[in-house]
Amino acid sequence: MENNGRYQKKASSVTVLFACANVIVFLLLSMQGMTEDAKFMLDHGAMYVPYVAENMEYYRLFTCMFLHFGFEHLINNMVILLIVGSNLELAVGKIKYLVIYIASGLCGNIISAVWDIRTGEYAVSAGASGAVFGLIGALFYITLCNRGQNGDISGRRLAFMILIMLYYGFTNTGVDNAAHVGGLLSGFLFAVLLYRKRKRESSQIIWN
Repeated sequence: MENNGRYQKKASSVTVLFACANVIVFLLLSMQGMTEDAKFMLDHGAMYVPYVAENMEYYRLFTCMFLHFGFEHLINNMVILLIVGSNLELAVGKIKYLVIYIASGLCGNIISAVWDIRTGEYAVSAGASGAVFGLIGALFYITLCNRGQNGDISGRRLAFMILIMLYYGFTNTGVDNAAHVGGLLSGFLFAVLLYRKRKRESSQIIWN
């Protein structure tokens, strides 16, 4: 059991790294100002479509993934990241996991930007939820490939989680639903492209 636990910690190191990066950024910004203030967050890399489209500040599509509006926003995303991310990283490996996380977050933000342009409604946005939804979408595909089960995660449980999270988003204000849906679909598609089911050998799960 000790060896298996050590393996799981080592295998989910990228997930822990992402969580630490988000927490560190939040703490650093909290020491400088109010993370719930839109102007302050905009000055530190939050997403705002006019700045991206007109000023060509494309870096915001990436930097906003590591910013959060307040402690509750951060904790909600990090809890799901650690639970879902650790399972996904074990299933696909570090490199593919890294690609899914970053690419899903970027795609979610791009889809959100396109939606804002189409509706003409612009707001300052930030958060890792697009990337987190991407992890959920990817893990959902993997559970389907494994007859509805991947370790302790079942397809039914994931489907229920997705429905609850989407319901919460669409019934509350101030939620970037376009980024959530975009990230979810992107993660699913990236998993289709990157995941290959394979048999795990015993040497892969035993550490001395």
